[in-house]
Amino acid sequence: MNRAIYAAALATLLAACATTPSTRTSTAVESSASGSVVTAAAKRRIDSTLRTYVDSGRVAGASALVWEKGREVYFGAFGMADREANRPMTRDVITQIFSMTKPITGVAMMQLWEQGKFKLDDPLATYLPEFANVRVYAGGDAATPTLEAPSRPITIADITRHTAGFVTNANEKGVGPLFRTANPSDRNNTITQFSQKLASVPLAFQPGTRWSYGISVDVQAALVERVSGQPFGRYVREHILDPLRMRETRYLVPEADRARFAAMYQRNAAGALVRAPDSTAKAFNTKPWALEPGAFGFTSTLDDYMRFARMLLNGGELDGVRILRPETVRLMATNHLPATVRDSSFLTGKGQVGFGIDFAVRHAAPKSAAEMNGVVGEFFWDGAASTLFWVDPANQLTAVLFTQVVPFDSRLHKIFRDAVYGPIATVP
Repeated sequence: MNRAIYAAALATLLAACATTPSTRTSTAVESSASGSVVTAAAKRRIDSTLRTYVDSGRVAGASALVWEKGREVYFGAFGMADREANRPMTRDVITQIFSMTKPITGVAMMQLWEQGKFKLDDPLATYLPEFANVRVYAGGDAATPTLEAPSRPITIADITRHTAGFVTNANEKGVGPLFRTANPSDRNNTITQFSQKLASVPLAFQPGTRWSYGISVDVQAALVERVSGQPFGRYVREHILDPLRMRETRYLVPEADRARFAAMYQRNAAGALVRAPDSTAKAFNTKPWALEPGAFGFTSTLDDYMRFARMLLNGGELDGVRILRPETVRLMATNHLPATVRDSSFLTGKGQVGFGIDFAVRHAAPKSAAEMNGVVGEFFWDGAASTLFWVDPANQLTAVLFTQVVPFDSRLHKIFRDAVYGPIATVP
């Protein structure tokens, strides 16, 4: 992978976003005489959608915030952040955003890329030498695995697009038990110890051959720490969160703010919502841990995360503070998955998308009414507790949706997107 390839991909994306003089680039969204997406009708749809979803018992509470063309055009909050405490879902509720931490990590890493600290096609081991001698699982069981040399080194690009080959869970065939024994994601590990322990586990597949989501963004955090010379959490605070005035995006929720910390709910076998015990659901965010992960861990509020999303929509700048260059944001929002990557796991369920640098990237309009709604050129990601955000440059729009329910509820994302954009009406 090189800069020429990235430039070509970026040119293709920009051309796709400029195929029509209208701001509505997809036939999958309804038109508006005013040129706005979030019309009065759209606001009514969003209200009705979220209220009905709460009233049906699918979630305890939900809130959403939408900005379009430089101003807030929608806010709504419904139901309860904490049913047992009778605490409503208000604008300042603190939620666990899980994997919506990942784009923040990606921005931190790309700030250092802008400074020339590394190239995306550099071998990862140049900066994290613990990965210099990795081997790849080729068969057998965990007791006597067959290992082979990687066909090429893991690159930094691989850790941005989930193609490095890392084992991501203890159930991985052959090498899962080795991952369990190494336990890199133990909360008592520093991010350096995490990286060293992960490097001791054989890769699950050859670099660049599959898309396997998750842990590589923690490796990004290790890279940021190693290259910047600052602890990862401090780097993010000083270079992203504080400059953007994202004061409530953090790992540790202070005692004084915990009354605003939303409860986590899960569905039981009968489909009913049951509160997850705070002792486990909130454990990572109510005491300090050695691990400062890049792939998960932050809590945030609607307004805080919207500041991050607006910065991206504005090409890396917000309120006079520049976080990234516009061309870097466009690079992150360009599909970088090689055509040779056939196994893309659950990514296909998110619509006509590829993957950029810590974002899914939409490259085509929905092909059926059942697909996720959206506009060509948008980039987005979500979190395990069913949170979601997206950035739609074509319409100068960004949206954040918060709730706290597991397992992940893709239906909520589908109907929320339909409420924002209008029902999908694909062209035959």
